[in-house]
Amino acid sequence: MFTGIIEAIGRIKAIQRQSSGARIEIETQSLDMSDVKLGDSIATNGICLTVVAFNDASFSADVSMETLDRTAFGNYQIGQHVNLEKAMLATARFGGHIVSGHVDGMANIVSVTERGNAWEYWLQVDKSLKAYIAEKGSVTIDGVSLTVNSIDDDKFRLTIVPHTRAETIIASYCVGHQVNLEVDVVARYVERLLQCRESQSTDSGVSESLLRKSGFI
Repeated sequence: MFTGIIEAIGRIKAIQRQSSGARIEIETQSLDMSDVKLGDSIATNGICLTVVAFNDASFSADVSMETLDRTAFGNYQIGQHVNLEKAMLATARFGGHIVSGHVDGMANIVSVTERGNAWEYWLQVDKSLKAYIAEKGSVTIDGVSLTVNSIDDDKFRLTIVPHTRAETIIASYCVGHQVNLEVDVVARYVERLLQCRESQSTDSGVSESLLRKSGFI
């Protein structure tokens, strides 16, 4: 599990394409690798990757075809910068929100506007994901925990402060840029819970509308 608080900006050093996916090597730059072990998880632009080799300055990980198909990773190039975060420790401060490292889809930057000392980014998502984006709720963009400030159908607005731009790759975003998106995991569980309850209610003949009509809810 991660928090969406980026620890360092890394750089893609190598990409070895394979029929089953790819193996990538990431230069970790300022990321502290002293406590990293084989099998550890490091979120790379919001994607949970398993460390298969490492040294003081880099780590390697395998990327499946599923990841290449469902995330922006399929378009990444050598030299590209990425956000890095090691898996959260149970004793660490929880500074962002619950981030699983499982990307739900991609979003596109549709506008960037400087407002005072901050920047406003409007992003567009696939209509299948818009229901999970809530005003003042949390969303993860390339591994960064951010707050949704407003919504317009399948678009939403983020306000980025100077510190976040300086400590992540967000400063490089421009119109048309594609990012990895993970919705708040709580929304996913709530949806599944309601689906199961609806199924159970239908099977028993008791529905939410019937309970509401009868004054139980």
